[in-house]
Amino acid sequence: MCNLSGIAFVRNQLSAPEVAGSRVLEVGALDVNGSVRPVIEQLGPASYLGVDIAPGPGVDELCDVTDLVNRYGEDTFDIVISTELVEHVEDWRAAFQNMKRVLRPGGTIVVTTRSRGFPIHGYPWDYWRYEPEDMERIFADYDELTTARDDEAPGVFIKARKPTHASADAPLGDVALFSVVAGKRTLRVRRSADLVFRLGFLPARLLRPFQPLRNKLSLRTRARRLVKHLRA
Repeated sequence: MCNLSGIAFVRNQLSAPEVAGSRVLEVGALDVNGSVRPVIEQLGPASYLGVDIAPGPGVDELCDVTDLVNRYGEDTFDIVISTELVEHVEDWRAAFQNMKRVLRPGGTIVVTTRSRGFPIHGYPWDYWRYEPEDMERIFADYDELTTARDDEAPGVFIKARKPTHASADAPLGDVALFSVVAGKRTLRVRRSADLVFRLGFLPARLLRPFQPLRNKLSLRTRARRLVKHLRA
């Protein structure tokens, strides 16, 4: 999924010569409220594979981002695209490591994600907020890093190129991201905090099937109040 500014960023950052004849992997490809796929497929890639953990529009195969290397092998794709995914992955380090490793040397990765100030979404699996400085550390081992802020809402976009020569992976063990679960920067999400966070959304999830009835009752109550007011 992707908003309009994210789609525009991907379109502007990936040129026709770059995409034509390439093998493209989109991670988190489920089309919920927008997709970059039509934009990229118009540029003539040799193949386009969309993966996600749930079936639906835009998803060709089911695969978790942390299992990409096991599934597809290293140095397999020319372009890796991930839009609005990494904030929802608890083990974000494994997510980035897998996306980096399935990318061939000299290949391009494009990522869009949310920054601090963006509301909690995708309940209850929403963990992280990224800033440009976080992306600079995550992709310190890559070349030609481009970062941009989202003009629509708090978010950050990046494009980076994998070195053609072998290089050590950027160390991520000491990178602390802002966690919406903890409400601060932290190295990892504690299980206890995550459990409390998820339980906080449980009532809303349980009441969701009754929402139409609640809306109907609310409208009826407001109608009765209006009639009473008009009669007064």
